[in-house]
Amino acid sequence: MNKILFAFLFSFALIGNAASPKPAALPGDSVLQIDNVFTNQDGRNFKLAERRGKPQLVAMFYTSCKYICPLIIDSGKGVDNSLTPAERKNLSILLVSIDPARDTPEALMYIVNKRKLDTTRWTLSRTDEKGVRTLAALLGVRYRVLADGEFNHTSALILLDAEGRVVARTETLGSKPDPVFLAAVRKTLAVK
Repeated sequence: MNKILFAFLFSFALIGNAASPKPAALPGDSVLQIDNVFTNQDGRNFKLAERRGKPQLVAMFYTSCKYICPLIIDSGKGVDNSLTPAERKNLSILLVSIDPARDTPEALMYIVNKRKLDTTRWTLSRTDEKGVRTLAALLGVRYRVLADGEFNHTSALILLDAEGRVVARTETLGSKPDPVFLAAVRKTLAVK
């Protein structure tokens, strides 16, 4: 009797697995293909491919920055605040640290709380140095460590479509969004 039950359950499991389709492969130019593990402000590990399905703004920053990185966050907030509630619901924002040695989940959470970021849509994260270099190269972000431990880096917001392809970028910083970039965000959000 146990063998019959086991055979039935095993067959059912095989049918169940066959019925659930595997997700389609990401496009070849998708930034989400990076296989590195990222850690968010809550200490949760994830891979970029898990963020597939929603357009997102991506920027690289570091938490101890006192000048440019706060402007990067302001720029993200400026775009966010210019959207309708329905548009806002369909956009995620990902900030990735270029300083993984110091930007622990606690440091990331400090910025989330200080800047009052909505963690249902904003994710601050870190990965290892190899992952930082890979992502920076794919996004066209250059950075280098300065003698005082600070970083010189490209300050840009990059718009990815739902499949992780770069759609637009802006280096216009501040709470008033670049109108051309904002139009690209709205157009991308309108695509279903």
